[in-house]
Amino acid sequence: QVQLVEAGGGSVQAGGSLRLSCAASGNTASVNCMAWFRQAPGKAREGVARWRLRFGSSAIADSVRDRFTVSRDNASNTLYLQLNPVKPEDAATYYCAASTYVNCGLGENDYDYWGQGTQVTVSS
Repeated sequence: QVQLVEAGGGSVQAGGSLRLSCAASGNTASVNCMAWFRQAPGKAREGVARWRLRFGSSAIADSVRDRFTVSRDNASNTLYLQLNPVKPEDAATYYCAASTYVNCGLGENDYDYWGQGTQVTVSS
């Protein structure tokens, strides 16, 4: 099994920046993909970014591509999400996900493991 722990959420002013982290532990050798999702109140869970470990390739959702970046520290099994600049519509609970699936995308069904979430609140 794989455990995922998110950190870095909190309150941020619109126009500011945040860096979220997701640390993976457990059977990390089985993980081929990691991703970030977010869910705002009354909204469906939305895939934000993903990282294909086998290929070292990343992707960002169209809705945030110009403002978010994703990176990974392989040594610590940590996936990062940089939000800069933050907009009010970015307020949500951000979840880290992992999958044994190699060719993962931004859909929920691609992922087997989920973190507890870290909440981002944006003030304007």
